[in-house]
Amino acid sequence: MLPSAHPAPLPWRRRLLLGGAGFLVARAAGAQTPSGPALTDVLETGKDIHALRAVAVMRDGQLLAQRAYGGGSVETLFRINSATKSVSAVLVGSTIAQGKLGGLSQTLGELLPDAAAANPGSAAAGVTLGQVLTGTTGLKFDWMTEFRALATATDPVRYAFQLPREGPTGASWTYNDAAVGLLSPILERARGIALTEIARQDLFGPLGIDAFEWQRDRAGRPTSYAGLRLRVADLAKLAWLMADGGQWQGKRVLPADWVAQSTRQQVGRAWPNPPITDAGYGFLWFTGRYKDVPVAWAWGYGAQFALAAPSLRLAVATAATEPPPQQLPAQNAAVAGLVARILDAFG
Repeated sequence: MLPSAHPAPLPWRRRLLLGGAGFLVARAAGAQTPSGPALTDVLETGKDIHALRAVAVMRDGQLLAQRAYGGGSVETLFRINSATKSVSAVLVGSTIAQGKLGGLSQTLGELLPDAAAANPGSAAAGVTLGQVLTGTTGLKFDWMTEFRALATATDPVRYAFQLPREGPTGASWTYNDAAVGLLSPILERARGIALTEIARQDLFGPLGIDAFEWQRDRAGRPTSYAGLRLRVADLAKLAWLMADGGQWQGKRVLPADWVAQSTRQQVGRAWPNPPITDAGYGFLWFTGRYKDVPVAWAWGYGAQFALAAPSLRLAVATAATEPPPQQLPAQNAAVAGLVARILDAFG
């Protein structure tokens, strides 16, 4: 398995049709200007990254800059791929806060009793919600060989409940799209509404996100492991929400303790993302440090990043193309390098 890799695109993941380029840099009210290299100069270097399509930078809740590349547009709804997982984790937190989920110790068998009954002896039935969020299910899933089968399964819940055990639950981090895919039926069962409406009520509405698209599986349910499309500035809003402890423009959207747990390393040895070090995993958010700055980020295939740097009061989001797996490490490194230069611009 390649390091730093997310599932490869499928034929039904059609390429975006990108319009004209856009570029905006604005001085936000009360925001400090970057130290070191000017932000505009840093963003200008993005044109040298062939795969890059858009970047957005927020500080103190204000959009400082956004830029499109390669004939793209900042108004495009970009596929954020597996960064969708981080959105799903946010919705788990809001649903727990509303008392509609019991907590992280609930098992998948308890949360989806019909699926458990239909799959007696399922290893997944004993996995907890917390273990899904931290990637410690112990269930066997190889995205290189199984992602396509999951994405085309007529019953993705059954697919997940039939995964074999690979190791002990809670022992080590592994990447498992099928297990995270169960969050969609879990949330819909808990709330009695579609995942898209949960997102609209709990997240997109409060953040002023008025445009999004969400891929559905063959059972007709929005997929919680991938499939969401957002504008790059709206993806930056998600990162800023986490950087600001769950607040948006002074209003509480998520409990502060949920944000803290989500962006704190719950398990180590996640995929590396240089120049970030100490890579780990929170609640479907990657964690680490850039130099002496703690960071957390959502990460979608092709270097779709939504990075929060709370100590810098900063959020950065990126959109890029979806390369073949053999080109993925270099593309991740190039885009992550640009994000690092943006962090450097703010000291």
